[in-house]
Amino acid sequence: MDYQEIFSKKQTFFDRWAPNYDILLTTIFYQAVHKRLLEYVELPESPYILDLGCGTGRLLTRLAKQFPDLQGVGVDFSEEMLRQARKQNLDEIRLNYVLGNAESLPLESAQFDAVFNTISFLHYPNPEQVFSEIHRALKPQGKYYLADYTSQQDRFFFPFSPGGLRFYSSQQRQELGERVGLNCVGHYYLLGPVMLTVFEK
Repeated sequence: MDYQEIFSKKQTFFDRWAPNYDILLTTIFYQAVHKRLLEYVELPESPYILDLGCGTGRLLTRLAKQFPDLQGVGVDFSEEMLRQARKQNLDEIRLNYVLGNAESLPLESAQFDAVFNTISFLHYPNPEQVFSEIHRALKPQGKYYLADYTSQQDRFFFPFSPGGLRFYSSQQRQELGERVGLNCVGHYYLLGPVMLTVFEK
């Protein structure tokens, strides 16, 4: 299966999942992950942040509540996920949702104080390119918060969803960051095998 076919099938997969994405089980899981994640978040005054793979916008909404002067952009490649996010968006002045691919973000360079990526990185077939785009989008000293399942095996592959899922060890995450100029600040377990890795530009 080539890249374009994987991308197209993943879009269809998430478009179909979007109307039922925020069921009770996933809501409880993401609430727990987000709550732990927020314990590690440090942002400057009036931060401008990007939520990459934003889904239905739950994390961006939580960040906006915790940081009243925050403005943010959510990017996802599923139009249906974005439709759900926009429908639930109670703060259209501060929060904006954009259709886009993590490997070629439709955004200007060096504009974000922080990039968040929660349970989304495991879907990306070209992780090096995603890291490169995140580095491009961040301001100097900007931070990248990567929260996802981890594995002690080398790039563990799991055949769920088109193109499968890829899990990375803390060492592999750190190496991906170093290749594009992102320094690893630390690794923190949030919930079971879900690990947060914090990078700084």
